[in-house]
Amino acid sequence: MPVWGDDPAVLRCDHRPDTSDRGPDHDPCPDDGRGPEPDDPRTGRARTAAEVLGWSRRLLDPALRDAVERMPGAVRDIAAFHFGWRDERGLPAAGGGGKAIRPALTLLAAEAVGGTASAALPAAVAVELAHNFSLLHDDVMDGDLTRRHRPTAWTVYGANPAILAGDALLAAAFEVLADEPSPLIPRAVRTLAQAVRDLVAGQSADLAFEERSDVTLDECAAMAGRKTGALLGAACALGAAYGGGTTGQAARLRAFGERLGLAFQLVDDLLGIWGDPGTTGKPVHSDLHSRKKSLPVVAALTSGTPAGAELAELYFRDGDLTGDDASRAAALVDTAGGRAWAATRAATLLTTAEADLAAAGLHPTTATELRALAHLITHRNH
Repeated sequence: MPVWGDDPAVLRCDHRPDTSDRGPDHDPCPDDGRGPEPDDPRTGRARTAAEVLGWSRRLLDPALRDAVERMPGAVRDIAAFHFGWRDERGLPAAGGGGKAIRPALTLLAAEAVGGTASAALPAAVAVELAHNFSLLHDDVMDGDLTRRHRPTAWTVYGANPAILAGDALLAAAFEVLADEPSPLIPRAVRTLAQAVRDLVAGQSADLAFEERSDVTLDECAAMAGRKTGALLGAACALGAAYGGGTTGQAARLRAFGERLGLAFQLVDDLLGIWGDPGTTGKPVHSDLHSRKKSLPVVAALTSGTPAGAELAELYFRDGDLTGDDASRAAALVDTAGGRAWAATRAATLLTTAEADLAAAGLHPTTATELRALAHLITHRNH
């Protein structure tokens, strides 16, 4: 049985047998005479990751803009600025809203289990709204001045209005899910709510770590799994559900997303130290200046090496870190093995995530596209 019911309005075909024990070449939704949707990847070659993101963005943007347009005026303007649709004066801007990886995973997951991307579009929009709620709040809490090569919303509109805009985005996420007349609504809402709860728990732990000098690597990994992995896992699980996948497929895709999310955070942490500011849109050594207990840093601090001990002295002393201090800290993280550990761990997680895909009984073309997206996430430079 599909994970959340067999609704003809949501599923691509009216009858969908359990495919959890069948091979990846099995088509869980045979041709019903209506032909494939224009964007159905099963009719041609697998798209590249860049093509998938472009396709996803074209599907997502109109519905995402519509959801934001329904928000109250003041917070709507802040959200439009945050997404890059408007500048500080409220005039139309050509900026994009980021890579939109999470909704792309939702749409691909729906297709991978034999459904359609259009059926999963409300879930994709909801996931992207919830993600950007977290970004608006995160920028305020971290005091970040730039995002995506632009000023952060709170630096333009103030911290309190930016927080309210984030709250409005989260409310809009659940409204989008509730607007669809589908029996999937209760579980979809629960899935997203649980992911947001985990995200908040992860962010809370991240803030608490700022006051501690004894954070363990296990604690840090658990924090990152909640902060980043939970929403990517939910994005994949929601796509599987709206695509009519089996319980087993949804579980495998959730695990894929969660592992990919932790790998994503590891790469993000590496970029926060060694990323090119011209590419990342963030200042050089930004995470070190804020003394974040990121995964590479904690791996170095707990390494038991002389470099790790020197890093601890530098990291936990009073006063701001100078540019030279931050450069030295970056070198110490590297020497202590934090950089290599994070890169190796991300690669291991990618391999395990790919094994989840292989065991899920997905359509092979779409599974290839999911793997391509996973490789992009773990080999990106911004």
